[in-house]
Order: sequence, then structure tokens, then C-alpha cells
Amino acid sequence: MADDVHPTQFLPEAASAVADAARGLAMAHPDDVGVVLDPLHLHALRRAPGRRVALVSGGGAGHEPMHAGFLGPGGLDAACPGLVFTSPHHRQVHAAARRVAGPGGVLLVVKNYTGDVICFAIAAERLRAEGVAVETVLVDDDLATDSADEEQAQRRGTAATVLVEKVLGAAADRGDDLAALASLGRDAVARARSLAVASRAQTSPATGEPAFELGRGELERGVGIHGERAASTTSRPPTRELVAGMLDELLAGLEAAGAPAGEDGVALLVNGLGGATSLELHALRALVGDLLSERGVRVATSLVGTYTAALDMRGFSLTLLSLRPGWLELLTAPTATPSLPALPGEVQAQVEPGSPAGGDAAAEASQDPDDAGAAVLAAWARAFEDQRDELTRLDQLAGDGDFGDNLASGLDRSRRRGGTLTGAAGAFLDEVGGSSGPLLGLLLGELAPVVRRGARPEDLGAALQRGAQAVTRVGGAEVGDRTFLDALVPAAEALLVGRSLDDAARAAADGATATAQLVGRRGRSRYLGERALGSPDPGAAAVALLVGSLASVLSEVQSEVREP
Repeated sequence: MADDVHPTQFLPEAASAVADAARGLAMAHPDDVGVVLDPLHLHALRRAPGRRVALVSGGGAGHEPMHAGFLGPGGLDAACPGLVFTSPHHRQVHAAARRVAGPGGVLLVVKNYTGDVICFAIAAERLRAEGVAVETVLVDDDLATDSADEEQAQRRGTAATVLVEKVLGAAADRGDDLAALASLGRDAVARARSLAVASRAQTSPATGEPAFELGRGELERGVGIHGERAASTTSRPPTRELVAGMLDELLAGLEAAGAPAGEDGVALLVNGLGGATSLELHALRALVGDLLSERGVRVATSLVGTYTAALDMRGFSLTLLSLRPGWLELLTAPTATPSLPALPGEVQAQVEPGSPAGGDAAAEASQDPDDAGAAVLAAWARAFEDQRDELTRLDQLAGDGDFGDNLASGLDRSRRRGGTLTGAAGAFLDEVGGSSGPLLGLLLGELAPVVRRGARPEDLGAALQRGAQAVTRVGGAEVGDRTFLDALVPAAEALLVGRSLDDAARAAADGATATAQLVGRRGRSRYLGERALGSPDPGAAAVALLVGSLASVLSEVQSEVREP
């Protein structure tokens, strides 16, 4: 099946994708990984000199880097990938185990799915008949499939497999025998629980579409690593609430298993299911650390990243392993594998609060001539909130889609600085990145001193003009380049020739609308050429909202001043 059947995926040939990926891994790590194509299995080219028992694992493809990425010292000796979400057949397991079997035998690490259990069991029987000592560790950590009414073995095997294999890899390297390794592995499994959630299904290799549909604001809580849906679909709570609930369930699950988090603490795995970004996963690590600390649970070590994927499922899982004495040393022992690192030791993270930007908010608030600037800022914030989704949509059409978030961040930081235009100028200039943040900061810095009750329109026009000149000086843009200058300059010109604030607001709005017909030469849309035509520039639209807020507030003020 060629890749053009399902254009969302980049598989040169779907029918041979798993074998091709195995060859690619060996090509990427030629000193570490070897591959046998028939029956398909991969093996480590290096082994710790003290290792006497080989570790073999496997499972359906789509979970990468587990297991093939864990080959080498500190990890596995062989891995058997099946087809996507399908267990390897017993010939693969048998051939892999025979190739790497050490003088002390073979330990098979098996995730608790029916196909895996059957195929590994048949391979184990064949190996024993051939005189190879074999033991099996069955991983069944999935809390979502736990039930008081079922046997323990009904739980699925999921991401705890990563930590179990890390513990076993280090113990095998130090020379532990087969019986000791099997006992250690089973104990680690019994003391580990995982829970996974997803906001979007994986892409089905068969159809190229999501394997199941979720509505906006819906969540699958308790998915499996083969993309299995949870028992029910739930509304998505705020992330902090979601994670807190997951941790409470995991800690209760460990308690019920007779393995509560104790003095040795826990090992934590924050695992991506394929579609979660590194940004999200590390932010989750910080949140989980805070929440566990609040619950009196010590995180002795942690691992963050995508280690057990479900193709490209948009979600993550949390795993807690309740540590026994000596296990931390196994988790932090060196590795030499393509993807499985040594976990960090218990070292305090170096996080400094730094110096707050901008100084005292009360001092900044006192710098505005009167409260008119604060009223303009508040009006701009309200207008932006009404248009935030539309500005984000426009930015996605014209560029990277971050404009709405950046503007929201600047307005939030402005409130922290006292809610004045002076504070806003400092906030946008010093604390908001990208191009729009500092350029808006320059503009607001020119406006702040002149926005006052009874301000003359020409003085406001001159401030807008100085702001436009500063933007050109720093950013290089001119009118016609499809930037917020196309709204700002017409507003300034209207005021400088004696027209009203309302006229200036209309000029800014018209200028913003007209950017839909401009090809970008600066700013976010310059890379898109004519593809951005038809949609206004979001920066120009935001400046038009600012000028409209200026007109709304100061027109009222001027009317009040003129009244006898």
C-alpha cells in the first residue's frame, strides 16, 4: 500500500513499514542495533560483560521507541515488533531469544494483552524444550482496567513496562541470575500503576482517519496503548484538576496493591502517547511534581517523554512506581541504548525565581497622568476578549497562530503592573516575545504620557505617529507591508489633520480591513505570499481595536470636559 492512499502519514510503503522502521533504526545506530528481517527481530550488538541472562521483549508496532529503542547495555538484548498494535508471532520471539540467550537463560518481558501472552508462552515452551532456561514477567499496570471483581491479570500492560525494563536491565548488567531477575521484575510490576488520557484518537493506518471521534471538550480517561477507548467519554476538566484526579487514583491503586508510596519515594514516568508535545509533557512534569509534593509523596526520580506511544494519539499517561531500597540505583544506572536513558538521581532541580520585570506596580500606576489610560487599557482588553478567537484564526491563516496568546499574555501582565498604559508599555516591551509584543510596547510607551482627560486630538495623533516611527525604526516595516502600521498610520494622520477620535477609529478599522488585499512584505505573513490574501492582518485588527478603545474612552471624557 503506497503512502499516497493515506496522505496524513509518511510511510513509504505501509505493508513493509515495520520492517523498514527496523532497518532504519539499525542504520541510525549501526554500532548498537542489528536487525534480522525473517522472522523480524532486532538485537543489541553490545552487552555488559557481567550480564548472564538475556532480556527479550516485544509487542505491536506503533509504541516506539518501546521496545526496539531500548536495546543495549542497561536495557534489552532483543526486541520483536509485530504489525501495528498486533503482537509478534511466536517464531519472532523464539528466534530473538535463541539468538541472544545467555548462559543463565532468557527472561521474557510481556505486556498483558492476549496475543502477546499466547505468542510469548508458545515461544517459551519451545525454548524450554530446547534446553534454554526461561522465565516470564507479565506487566499489568493499567489502572483503568483494574477491577475488584476480576483477577489481577486482567489489567493491561502499558507504560510501566519502560520502568520495569530499566530496572531489569541494570540488574541483569550486574549479573543477577534468572530467578532473581524474574522475582525483581514481578515485584516491580506489582508496585507500578499507570493511567492514560486522550483528547484525540490515533490515526488509523487502515483508513487514515481518527480511530474514533471526540467532541470539543471531551476526553477519553483510561485509554489503552493500542488506542482502545475508555469505558466512557467524559467532559474535559481543567488540566490541574484532571492531573490531580489521576494522581489520587494512582496513589489509591498503589495503596490497594499493598505498595503505598513510602520513604523511598516513587519513580515517575510522564509519557506521551504520540501526539503530545515535549512542551506539554514537561509542563505536566512540573505540575505532577507540585501535586505530589502537596500530597507528601517524594519523587525520587522521573522520566519525561514519549516512550510508549499509541501511534499519534493526542494524550499522555502517568506511571508511578513505588520504590524499594536499592531500586533507585537501578533506575539511575548507566545505559547505552538508542532511546532509554539512565534516569536522574535525586538531585534538586536548579530553578531560580529571577528578578521580577518592571519594578513596583504601584509606582508604575502613578506615572499615568490620570485614570484615562487605565480606562483605555481596560476597554482594549474587553474588545480583545470578544475578538480573541477571531484574531487567533486570522493568525493561523497568515502565520503561526500565536498572536492571540501573546496579546492575552501582554494584557495579563499589564494588569499585574497596575493596569495602566505605562504598565502595559513596560509589560509588552519587557515580557512579551515575538515581534508584536515589543512593537506594541513601543507604541504604548508613546501613548501613555498623552492619554489624559481633555487631551487634544492632535497630541494623540502625534503620539500615534511617534509610535509608528518607532515601529518602522526597529522592525523595518512601512505602510503597505501588511502589518499593524496599515491601521496605525491612517489613525494618526486623521488626528493630525484635525479629524475626531471617532474618525481615527474608523480610519484604523478601514486600514485593518484593507490588509486583506495586501501581500505581506514584513511580519508574520511575508512567507505566505498570495496565500494570505482575503484575510485581514491580525496585528492590524488588534491596533484598530486599540484605537477604537481610545476613541470610546476619550470621546466620553472630552464630552464631560466640555459640559459646563
